[in-house]
This record gives sequence, C-alpha cells and structure tokens, in this order.
Amino acid sequence: MQNKSLGLVFFPAFDWAISPSHPEREERLLYTRDQIVEEGLLDLPNIREYRPQLAKIQDAGRVHLGVPDIASLITDAHLVSAGGAITAAEAVMRREVNSAFALVRPPGHHAMRVVHGTRGFCTINIEAVMVEYLRRHYGLNRVAIVDTDVHHGDGTQDVFYHDPDTLFISFHQDGRTLYPGTGAMSELGSPGALCSTVNIPLPPGTTDDGLHYVLDHFVLPVLEDFKPDIIINSAGQDNHYSDPLANMAVTAQGYARLAEKLKADIAVLEGGYSIEDALPYVNTGIILAMAGLDYSRVVEPDIARCPRQSAENTRYIAKMIAEWRNIWAERDKLRNEAVAKAGDFWQRRRNIYYDDSGIQECQSETVRLCPQCHGYQTVSTQAEGYPFGVKSAFAAVIPRNSCPMCRSQACDAVHKAKKAGQHDHYLIQDKEQDILEQV
Repeated sequence: MQNKSLGLVFFPAFDWAISPSHPEREERLLYTRDQIVEEGLLDLPNIREYRPQLAKIQDAGRVHLGVPDIASLITDAHLVSAGGAITAAEAVMRREVNSAFALVRPPGHHAMRVVHGTRGFCTINIEAVMVEYLRRHYGLNRVAIVDTDVHHGDGTQDVFYHDPDTLFISFHQDGRTLYPGTGAMSELGSPGALCSTVNIPLPPGTTDDGLHYVLDHFVLPVLEDFKPDIIINSAGQDNHYSDPLANMAVTAQGYARLAEKLKADIAVLEGGYSIEDALPYVNTGIILAMAGLDYSRVVEPDIARCPRQSAENTRYIAKMIAEWRNIWAERDKLRNEAVAKAGDFWQRRRNIYYDDSGIQECQSETVRLCPQCHGYQTVSTQAEGYPFGVKSAFAAVIPRNSCPMCRSQACDAVHKAKKAGQHDHYLIQDKEQDILEQV
C-alpha cells in the first residue's frame, strides 16, 4: 500500500443527545478517539486533524424544507456536524489531503428533503448538505454517494430521488427485517432519474464475503460507468457482527478492505452502536486504509464469535447482483420508457413516520418531466404530532438547470397554492439562485 494524506474531523457533540442512555450518544466517538490517540495515528505525518466549522442555516436550506422552518428544528450541534463534513470536503477540494473522514454526530442519512422533526436519530442530512455546498462553491456536478450503513439511507435517497446527476447506492440489511422498512430494489428513482438510485437489500447474516461480492461484482463497475466527479462514503458501521441494532456479520477487516477498494474522496460517519466492541476497531481500520497504511493487525478480540455466511445467503446475494447487473445494463432504455409512460408529470403520495418525534406526515409530490431540463418538483405536506400540533406546507423545488418555463411554472404553482390558502407555509427552494424563501 502507498501512503496517502488523510484529513480527520472529530465532533462528538457533547451537548446533544436524544436521551442520556440512547445508543446514539457521544461515547460513539470518544472510544474511537481514545483508540486512535493510543495507536499514535494523529502523530503520523500523512494524517492531519481539522477542527469542524459551523455550517450556516443557508447551507441546510439548500437541501431541506423545514416546517415551520429549519432553524427552529435544529441545534448548533447539527450545524457543527454538517460543518464538520464541509470542513472535510474543503480539505480535499483544496488538495491539502487526498481524502478525508468526518467522524461527526448527530448523523443525517434518515433526514429527508421535508423536515418536521427527528427520525432515525437524524434531523438534517449531513452528506446532502455537504454535496450541495460543494456544488454551489466548487461547481461539482456528478456525485456518487455509497451508503454502507446497515439501515437503508432513506433520507439521502429522498433528497436525490429526482436528480440524474447524483448516483445513490445503498447496501443495507433488507428493509423487510429492519428499520426504516425501505430500500427495495424497485426503488429506482423517479422517471427522469431512473436507476440513479441503486438499492441492494442484503439478507441478515451477510458477512465480509457477501459485502465484498456486492462491491467487486457490481458497485465498483457501476462507479466506473458513472464516472463521478467525487465519491462520498456514507460510512455507517452497524453492519458489524456485534452491533445491537442489526443482524449482520461484517468485521473491522471487512470495513477496512471496503474503504481501500472504494477509494472514497470523503467519508462521513453515520450509524454504528457497538460502542466498545466495534467502533474503535472499525474506525481505526478505515482510517488506516484511507491513509494507505497497513490495517492487517486491526482485529477484534472476540472475532471468533463472528458467524460464517450461509450457503443460502451466498446464493441469494449472487442472484440479486445478477439481476442488478441486467437492470444497470438496460438503464437508458428503462429510463426512456419510464419517462414516456409518465408523460409531463409523475406523482407519488407517502406517509412518513418520525419515530423520534412522534410525528406522522402525509406527503404528496409532483415532478415535472421536462424534455429541456431537469424540470421541477412541488411538495404538499401535512404533519400531526409533537411538537407543533398540525402543520402543513406547500413548496416548489427548482433544480440547478431548470429552463425559464419550468422556473416560471414552479413559482406559479406556489402562488396559486397560497391563493387557495390550504396550507400554513409556502416556500420556494431555488437551487440556481441559492435561495429558500417564504412566499
């Protein structure tokens, strides 16, 4: 292995917690940092530590439609967590380091575009905020996000579901067996972005062998085909065999080899709740691999209790990847057929539950499929529960490259909805103008 420069950003968020005994707590990072200091990794010349910056409300507003507004739903800890990811990204973009790893909390990949509260421990989507920051300030276009958390990254999927320039790949424990219950292969993206969302639902008991079969036989070739400007790893570590919230069997060595093969420009910590038995080893292995250093001695003391992958799971994974290879090969044809079938508009209705906030949201979304540009989206949302009672909003999202006609129609849709007066809040999120405005 060849040494590479690596930036590290730590933010344990001492002043933020869902509850004192909640699995998403500051010790997730404290044990890791102790391990890294004990191993002397911060003394190595090719590893550089950065202090996280504070993201701005405007940075979150490029991604999220908060109801009643995003500022009232988050704390400074969320802005520092997002700012830590941005700090890592800027270190890479300024070529100060080859890659960077943001070990920050609160996490973000369950936070969707519309935000009424906290779900899956997430309120704003850290990776999505970072991606839109990079697009605004560095002109990046094609972005690949590989989510390796054991839970499906439903929030990141939602944010980029209509964006053909963002490839979102999630391999996770099958949603039929684990929160949030989503991430089926059939969730491919809306017609204009079909096959830009790639879900690989793995059976419980998947080991390093299964994970790397997926990576070698499908994910790496797909990334080569897509040719992204940047690769981001949404680095959840709860696939580990000791994690209390899931049922997978990946090891620290499996994660380190994944990091070595993926060659992500930026990794951002997501889940992982085996605080003592997994996280110090997994994070150390990932850091060594990203820095091009030997990680072969990073082994958990209880590695003998990690189960083997069943022959049934091996067959299941191979069959699923064969199906995905066929879908990917036909992606242009499938996208054209989907657009033709949908016509001018594509719609969906969803019910979304905020498990941490006790909020039930009913959402209706319409996407304009324009032959000249990426169109626009409108969202009608109503939510009931803590802390605001019943709240509703109507919003239009105007992508970066919308044509004048789509821009005009998006704004008209919001003003028409406001005239009808059926919602509490009316918003326009204009990515080209970098504006989120209340109408």
